[in-house]
Amino acid sequence: MAEILPPPERWDVTTDVAVIGGGACGIIAGLRAQEAGAEVLVLERDATSTGSTALSSGFIPAAATRFQRAIGVEDTPELLVRDVQAKAKGGAHPGIAATVSQNVGPTLEWLTDRHGLEWIVLDGFLYPGHSVHRMHAVPEKTGTALIARLTAAAEAAGLPMAYQAHAVALHHDGSAIVGITIQRPDGATETIGARAVILACNGYGGNTDLVAAHIPEIAAAPYFGHPGNTGDAVLWAEALGAATRDLSAYQGHGSLAHPHGILITWALMMEGGIQVNALGQRFSNEHEGYSEQAVKVLAQPGGVAWNVYDSRIHELGMGFPDYRQAQEAGAVRSGTLSELAQAIDVPEDALAQTLSDCARYADGESDPFGRDFSAKPRLGTDLHAVRITGALFHTQGGLDIDSHARVLRNDGSQIRGLYAGGGAACGVSGSRVEGYLSGNGLLTAVALGFVAGEAAATD
Repeated sequence: MAEILPPPERWDVTTDVAVIGGGACGIIAGLRAQEAGAEVLVLERDATSTGSTALSSGFIPAAATRFQRAIGVEDTPELLVRDVQAKAKGGAHPGIAATVSQNVGPTLEWLTDRHGLEWIVLDGFLYPGHSVHRMHAVPEKTGTALIARLTAAAEAAGLPMAYQAHAVALHHDGSAIVGITIQRPDGATETIGARAVILACNGYGGNTDLVAAHIPEIAAAPYFGHPGNTGDAVLWAEALGAATRDLSAYQGHGSLAHPHGILITWALMMEGGIQVNALGQRFSNEHEGYSEQAVKVLAQPGGVAWNVYDSRIHELGMGFPDYRQAQEAGAVRSGTLSELAQAIDVPEDALAQTLSDCARYADGESDPFGRDFSAKPRLGTDLHAVRITGALFHTQGGLDIDSHARVLRNDGSQIRGLYAGGGAACGVSGSRVEGYLSGNGLLTAVALGFVAGEAAATD
């Protein structure tokens, strides 16, 4: 629906700040706005807070935190910006990249100090494109646990959250956004007056028409995001004359267990695993990034491939709940080279040749795909494999914003009363899939939620 309407004669409810979306971005925005003295109402279309945060790995890249320093990691926001821009080949929005890199670390520390969240820094492996260990996670290391802890923090802080409240319209009085209409599951509607509205409703991955229009290369792929991400922020932007940027950007993932639909950690690849197609052959440099790998996997016969790795890497994978779930679901095949080739139905001689080639690359021979095999041990003889496909996880383009998360028009002027964060705002991946640096989605959700909440409360 995503309509723009004039204000009603009277509001059913009024508040200072209304937040559309109850994921990580929305909860953090609500907590920050409330702490800054505003009356806040967070609106979530589902019966519980889950959404894209719960579907994610839950890993947040943050620089210069005390959690990094505690394990001897030196990092700076400037280094994070450089890594973001290197992955995006200089195409990331420079203002947003600087804003999120400077604010994400303080946001995580604030969540600890004010709301009791615990963070660990993942230091067992380095995600592609990151110069140092900076992935922060709650101890359970899942997106589900992250959103559960944020929801508990919201409850403890007395943050008002309305569930099954689908925002279907924004109200504009000719000079500013002044409220929202929500729809309940039975079709009943309510109007909520607000002097500030924060869009924390993610992107448009669940809108097949918008995906086909802006990112046709991934339109036929499985969508592993939340179905509620139907592009309301983009549609409202179009109706308001707001500026949008990088709508062709998205996060893909080239390691979704198929047909099980379970995310398989990319740590398997970074620690020495490889991907082969149905012919038993590698087809890419697996270390370039899991986002762009989605398109490469989908280009293989049948749109599928196999993650192949050894028992050392399998044990690493067992440290991740999603991987354990895949193991329990029977997605992981195991055996000697001959047994594995038969189990995954690829030619044994081709798989043997591929593994032999990788051993030579580890000894210094050049990999034709450009991967450096020398940093990790050769694969052992006890092998494992998971059948995977490529998927669309979420879109990365969105509304143009300033350094305070205020939504802008094409001429750079502000749409008064309107703020955006997370997937509703333009991300920091540039315009293409290969620009996505691991964790960019939660980076903007967390940091821009914090920034938007403070600005909406104090402007």
